[in-house]
Amino acid sequence: MDQYSRWVAFLKVLLPLAALGLLSTLFLLSRKVDPEATIPFADREIADRLRDQQITSPVFTGTSFQGDDIFISAERIIPPTNGKLARASNLEARLENQAGRHIRMRAPKGTLQDTVGRALFFDKVVIDTSTGYIIKTKLLTAQLDESAAQSPGRITAQGPLGDLDAGSMHISTKSNGEGLHIVFKNGVRLLYDPKQLER
Repeated sequence: MDQYSRWVAFLKVLLPLAALGLLSTLFLLSRKVDPEATIPFADREIADRLRDQQITSPVFTGTSFQGDDIFISAERIIPPTNGKLARASNLEARLENQAGRHIRMRAPKGTLQDTVGRALFFDKVVIDTSTGYIIKTKLLTAQLDESAAQSPGRITAQGPLGDLDAGSMHISTKSNGEGLHIVFKNGVRLLYDPKQLER
């Protein structure tokens, strides 16, 4: 056996032994884990959670009087206290009728009054519909159990006909499955764009 072959045979034994030695030192020299240090919450966040009871990532489903499916979700809901309404962050609601047409309402902030099926969306409200409308407003009151919603203030919208703005808006659905009805009121202005219909 030449010198090269002897070195290869020697390294075949030495290298696995060296690897085992390195692995054993990793376990022997590793630090102990403090279980309290691994909790992924800051002291302030824990204090906030203890002070304000909350529900994280809730999802509610139901059916309106017209038979439409209702889906409600939020990032966080703080239950009602001292007569106040339940407060929600990143609130979203979706109404879908039996024909598959839907309307989705979402806002960074909102309140829920489950006893009467009412939700209030405010602060940059966005409404989109399966008919191609994207509507923006500052305040929206939704009567979810009646499949209805209204915005008492100014709205802007983009839809199949073009860009639109109005002083107020009312949304409703019919029990016969005809779909969503959006009525714009108070100084409606439409910038008609025929190219929108071609898309």
